[in-house]
Amino acid sequence: MDLTTRYMGLQLRNPVIASASPLNSELGTLRALEDYGAGAVVLPSIFEEQVLAERRRLEQLASPAASGFAEAQTYFPAYAGCGFGAERYLDIIRRAKAALQIPVIASLSCVTAEGWAGYARELESAGADALELNIHFISADLSLTAPEVEQHHLHAVRSAKAAVDIPVAVKIGPYFSALGSMAQALGGAGADGLVLFNRFYQPDIDVVTLRHSLGVELSTPAEMRLPLLWISILRGRTPISLAASTGVDSAEDVFKYLLAGADAVMTTSALLRHGVRHMGVLVNGLGALLAARGVDRVDEVRGRMSQQSLGVAAPHPREYYIRMLQSYRVAQAS
Repeated sequence: MDLTTRYMGLQLRNPVIASASPLNSELGTLRALEDYGAGAVVLPSIFEEQVLAERRRLEQLASPAASGFAEAQTYFPAYAGCGFGAERYLDIIRRAKAALQIPVIASLSCVTAEGWAGYARELESAGADALELNIHFISADLSLTAPEVEQHHLHAVRSAKAAVDIPVAVKIGPYFSALGSMAQALGGAGADGLVLFNRFYQPDIDVVTLRHSLGVELSTPAEMRLPLLWISILRGRTPISLAASTGVDSAEDVFKYLLAGADAVMTTSALLRHGVRHMGVLVNGLGALLAARGVDRVDEVRGRMSQQSLGVAAPHPREYYIRMLQSYRVAQAS
């Protein structure tokens, strides 16, 4: 069974990727993921705010000593580059690259153009095989227009892409008024891949304490349908790689995304829910599903259920909407 896959030009032994999560911050876990069959790993996101906060904290610690004792000024040299705060993250990349044979993808989330370019350059220098831009941007400023929000994303891609030679993927949310056009624009800005979709965690309200609750809920297969639809729409209509990243819990879920047209399928919640060994369940289960259908290569099924492949047989999204509403039957009260 040939499960080999190309994602953003990277050769993967299979399309299942362990996406960014706290699990992937430990070298032992990364090794286990490789042992259980992961095609690649995405490291947890490094956030520009956290790096800047760490830098300020160290400067504060150094400041009293430097001001109280003249000779102490030589003990605390001035900060001279954005890589200092990110050193621990860079070390994870270096150690992962030394220990693993599968591609190691770094994840970056910034708020400034300087951050996107500067940190991207350092992540590449540390040995990352590719970069995933985690663009978490909620337009809470009511004065921002849709074109301005889109330009924010495009500027981030251009800034990072201009700084590195490795492939760059963009992890975006679904909240664009014209997502298809935005996907094409991101490709035009230099993105080598799209990861669909970024889950924007929203706070809940605790009615007892009257405080915001910030608990994280793991994704479920019920959340697959939106990325499944858009991957099906985009497959073959944009030259950049497509990765699915929501709701994967079983090998059947991986298979669905491949049928829709995904080049790679990412999972986090399933690994957090079932443990790292579940990676082997997904990879082996995918092979079994293909073998049961007499398929020798994963490329034979990729995109088979995309709108481009189905042609006139593919319902329009509005037709999906009407059919689904009309297919529901309200249960009669007993």
